[in-house]
Amino acid sequence: MIIESAKRLQQTSEYYFSRKLKEVRALAAAGKPIINMGVGSPDLPPPPQVIDALTRSLIDGPAHQYQSYKGLPQLTQAMSDFYNNKYEVQLDPETEILPLMGSKEGIMHISMAFLNQGDQVLIPNPGYPTYSSVTNLLEAEPVYYNLDASHNWMPNYDELESLDLNKVKLMWVNYPHMPTGAKATTEDFEQLIAFATKNNILLVNDNPYSFILNENPQSILSILGAKEVALELNSLSKSFNMSGWRVGMLLGAEDYINAVLTVKSNMDSGMFYGIQKGAAAVLTEGTSWFNELNLVYKSRRELMWQLADVLGCIYDKEAAGMFIWAKLPEGSLDAEAFIDDILIEKSIFITPGTIFGSQGAGYIRFSLCVSEDKIREAISRFK
Repeated sequence: MIIESAKRLQQTSEYYFSRKLKEVRALAAAGKPIINMGVGSPDLPPPPQVIDALTRSLIDGPAHQYQSYKGLPQLTQAMSDFYNNKYEVQLDPETEILPLMGSKEGIMHISMAFLNQGDQVLIPNPGYPTYSSVTNLLEAEPVYYNLDASHNWMPNYDELESLDLNKVKLMWVNYPHMPTGAKATTEDFEQLIAFATKNNILLVNDNPYSFILNENPQSILSILGAKEVALELNSLSKSFNMSGWRVGMLLGAEDYINAVLTVKSNMDSGMFYGIQKGAAAVLTEGTSWFNELNLVYKSRRELMWQLADVLGCIYDKEAAGMFIWAKLPEGSLDAEAFIDDILIEKSIFITPGTIFGSQGAGYIRFSLCVSEDKIREAISRFK
């Protein structure tokens, strides 16, 4: 006998990368020389002091005990200092910061804290698929707002204002944008805050890419009045090559943080002590770390542009983040068929833009989490 799964699972599906990487691994196991350019999982090591801080912490008295849901004071203070130093945003480490086990956890916890069944959620198209899947799992209603190159992948406020927004409770934004790499200006953030304020919507900016190939890192919380209507998610995954550590943070006004804490405190038993110690240590890194990291990504990006040229794609050289968002040659709208052909014929895995929404039709995404040697090898396979 098989017990029937919940109906909410009928509105979502297994995460694309979970499903697709099974196929990629099977090809590799069969002897195919796979080059994976699909996933944004940093292949570079974190700063050495993060490992030192973790290992030293293991002999501390409380190292192996349950930890506070709100994190070690040392960690929240480090997060507060980081935001003050890097974004010029002042946050109370006790009341306006909540450490998370990755920002993906935060997407679920925020949604659980604020959404009721039937509430509507504004979700970018293209955008991170988890915004949609979490909304569906909670039986809220996704309302997609289209982004396109003609508006620099920013919201079209005329289109948004034409919608019936009475049931909209939450709006997801993500700048620098994934998958396109579009960067928001101060004026863009001001428009977002004004829109959210006017329509009584909680705005959440997902901000893990602001230090990758981006000369002007910004936080939406730097905008006057932002704390009234906005939260921000951030992460150590991309900025410090710590994706497997699962360290994120939620930042914003105390009342919003407390609502999310109510959910979180019923879902986990606190972040491992050693990981918190390592995260606190790494957040003190200065400009030199990001400069060195970006030199690596810059070299990789230039090679990846060469690969995109070989495939006849068009891309924006001003985009930020660790991906190349590339428009396929004219007439090649089926991105999934395009990348599947390359996977089978050239043993190269590239992400199709359609997994990020219908506005991703005709686009593909390359990850820069690939060594220069592998990028050169990929280019050679087309010659």
